[in-house]
Amino acid sequence: MEYNKTKKTILTDRLYLRIFEESDAETVQVLCNNINIYKSTLYLPFPYSLNDALGWMKNHQKNFEEDCSYEFAITDRINGNLFGAISLTNNQKFNHGEIAYWIGEEYWGKGYGTEAAKAIIDFAFKEKKLHKVFARYFKSNPASGRIMQKVGMVQEGLLKDQVVKDGKYEDLIYYGIINPYDIRLN
Repeated sequence: MEYNKTKKTILTDRLYLRIFEESDAETVQVLCNNINIYKSTLYLPFPYSLNDALGWMKNHQKNFEEDCSYEFAITDRINGNLFGAISLTNNQKFNHGEIAYWIGEEYWGKGYGTEAAKAIIDFAFKEKKLHKVFARYFKSNPASGRIMQKVGMVQEGLLKDQVVKDGKYEDLIYYGIINPYDIRLN
């Protein structure tokens, strides 16, 4: 993981993580206007409109500058194709953050989510000096849990019937990882 503080970008072997640009809105709309992405995410609406994409991206730069959250476009390092998104919240009071991500369905199974999640965890620990990173997923979406496992997160709990999605209760499974470089509280 190579972080460029000035450009607010992260490079990995195959990916270029960067701030979303307004020109990404149409691609975001196409990728997110997908019933399978909707089913596996907590907050994405369906159908997903261009205005949804523009509204979602509106405060990304401000959020980054205020150190409250970091939303990155997951793009191909070579050709710039947009694959999805990954974000990290920054809870400064508790020195932890939550990661969340989605990948366009046509790009599933290629390891982009795992590579981006590893990079964002490294960013959280090495650059933002967070003590812990956590994530959660619907029990009905085990692929998201496999990403969490692959990046070293461990299951910390299961909240039964925690949220309602399409009129049905969903279990949320929580995963977390402690910063191995943080010696302040260990």
